[in-house]
Amino acid sequence: MPNSDLLPSLLSKLYENQLALEASIMELSNWVEQRGSADVADNIRGALHTIDENEEFIKLTLGVLMAPD
Repeated sequence: MPNSDLLPSLLSKLYENQLALEASIMELSNWVEQRGSADVADNIRGALHTIDENEEFIKLTLGVLMAPD
């Protein structure tokens, strides 16, 4: 596989990791909130909002990079 073919695959795996981390962090924020730290949970959700905002762009860009020439 040429190096130029590796970039889309790498970015796809990084994107999958990002989604997994997002889900894990959301679970932790729910756990924190249930234990009375609503402010901390809100801060976590604020940071996760950035991931949500960038998710569609990343997904579309990966689609373009992985499209056949």
